[in-house]
Amino acid sequence: MTEEVEKGPRGVRRGRGARERILSASQQLFREQGINQTGMDQLCAAAQVSKRTAYQHFAGKDELVAEYLRRLDPDVMPGVFDRTDLTPRERLLAAFELPTTVTQDDITPLCPFIAASVEIPDPHHPARQRAHDYKKAVSARLAETAREAGAANPEQLGEQLALLLDGASARNRALNTETFPTAAAIAAVLIDNAIPAPKPSRP
Repeated sequence: MTEEVEKGPRGVRRGRGARERILSASQQLFREQGINQTGMDQLCAAAQVSKRTAYQHFAGKDELVAEYLRRLDPDVMPGVFDRTDLTPRERLLAAFELPTTVTQDDITPLCPFIAASVEIPDPHHPARQRAHDYKKAVSARLAETAREAGAANPEQLGEQLALLLDGASARNRALNTETFPTAAAIAAVLIDNAIPAPKPSRP
């Protein structure tokens, strides 16, 4: 059985796995050195493809950047919001926990959606639109969870927590230090103030 060879929109034969190698290289290089500092020549070298092959998969760098962001967390933090072993309140706090797989080298990189928004000035750029949609989706999932937890104003709490997450990410990068534990402590206060305490049951 022969391995299927990818074809482009015009039926042009492509190298096996070239698209995935390009996206993998973009994920590493964009995160390590930024979008604007990464050229197509460097991406092609890292992915071990020719520029001709790269442009068969992607019309240009703008399309590649947009696809790179679309591949990042398409389900919007399922490791937090889809957990069934946590209460809604615990899921809200879990959004501020760094994964146990995070290493010291992973601490400083900025959230890729924020980074793309900073580097790309055009608000109509497809990557900017993806970043916009993702950030709105995070707020929506936080608000939905806040509603499950019984928050009096879940949309407000969701937006507050989303802002806190983004602020922690930016400050994390600026100071090159861990900021999420402090953000988690602030989040706990916001959550406690937004969710009415349960009434004590009568004896």
